[in-house]
Amino acid sequence: MNNLPPLAERMRPKSLDDYVGQKHLVGPGAVLRKAIESGSLPSMLFWGPPGVGKTTLAYIISQSLSRPFFSLSAINSGVKDVREVIEKASLLKEQGEVLPVLFIDEIHRFSKSQQDSLLGAVERGIVTLIGATTENPSFEVISALLSRCQVYILQHLAEQDLLDLLDKAQKEDVILKEKNIVIEEHEALLRLSGGDARKLLNIFELLVNAFDSEKIVLSNDVVLEHVQQNMALYDKTGEQHYDIISAFIKSMRGSDPNGAVYWLARMIVGGEDPLFIARRMLILAAEDIGNANPNALLLAQSCFNAVQVIGMPESQLILSQTVIYLATSAKSNSATTAIGAAIALVKQTGDLPVPLHLRNAPTKLMKNIGYGKNYKYAHSYEGNFADLDFLPDAIRGTKIYEPGNNAKENESKEKMRKLWGSRYNY
Repeated sequence: MNNLPPLAERMRPKSLDDYVGQKHLVGPGAVLRKAIESGSLPSMLFWGPPGVGKTTLAYIISQSLSRPFFSLSAINSGVKDVREVIEKASLLKEQGEVLPVLFIDEIHRFSKSQQDSLLGAVERGIVTLIGATTENPSFEVISALLSRCQVYILQHLAEQDLLDLLDKAQKEDVILKEKNIVIEEHEALLRLSGGDARKLLNIFELLVNAFDSEKIVLSNDVVLEHVQQNMALYDKTGEQHYDIISAFIKSMRGSDPNGAVYWLARMIVGGEDPLFIARRMLILAAEDIGNANPNALLLAQSCFNAVQVIGMPESQLILSQTVIYLATSAKSNSATTAIGAAIALVKQTGDLPVPLHLRNAPTKLMKNIGYGKNYKYAHSYEGNFADLDFLPDAIRGTKIYEPGNNAKENESKEKMRKLWGSRYNY
């Protein structure tokens, strides 16, 4: 047994020439490479999927320019940590030293207040900020910070990039170069990696360590057999990501708070983006609860806003409260089916004309030809209701909204019957 770091760490490139992929940014003559070579480096955001080298590229940049490298993770760092780094950078500036690069991984997980704490240092040039995010920075990074950063988009590694990485590891790694490894088939390795270089190397090391024989032969079947026995509980970028969010939604729809909170915990422990979870709850509140409990949508929106402001780990309490509320709420999909039916009707009947009595009449000519004629202003009638047709003539009397069978909508159903009689006789 050795005490060496994992293979992915051992193979981390030290220079741009060793860096795999992203030729559009760091290849000869590319925009970011030119900026690095000129020494004129703006603050920037790296946006791209996991495992494509965002952290590595940030470190290479700092080393290429001989600048100190400070690194924080948005998952476990707060405003206090940011301020401590800025104080260190300010001291370096006072002493006339080279100013550092501040790398923040998963910067989209920083709350608004945490992102605000970076602004002053970035504006004054105390640090060059490099933020890494898997989410669209237009939605996840505050506009004031975004406007001060250049956004670079990192792409999935190509198949050949990943194969080159495996070949390089076998030839250069201190452990692997001593072994006789034959890769008969590589499809399973690449598929399980999902284009993530770090995951590919972790899987490859796991496989190599599983064999004691002098010769290690890897086929698709061998790879799948060994890796599936060691699969992580949750993979936020793979198929299981979608399976678990599906189980989470179906548990809330099925009114099971135990199941819902369990799947919530699986996502939290797996490092899922809390805003992704909150968005899905917003959708469920409208799709599966709707007017059976209108407060559900308000609470889900409040949850989303709170998660944006507060960040993790405290947001897990807000998520849990909202999940339990949604799971135990009365359910109705009547709003979902109503808009579905209305859209289908529009597609079937086309652009039916608006009845004359419902049209606006801003000019005398329009009034003369009947626009707005016989329109009844509801507030001028008893109970603020006037019996009037609001659908096009060709589909008059069509029922689109079918209330759900729950206390709130049964109350609305009775009200509609009293106002409209047989037209709303459900």
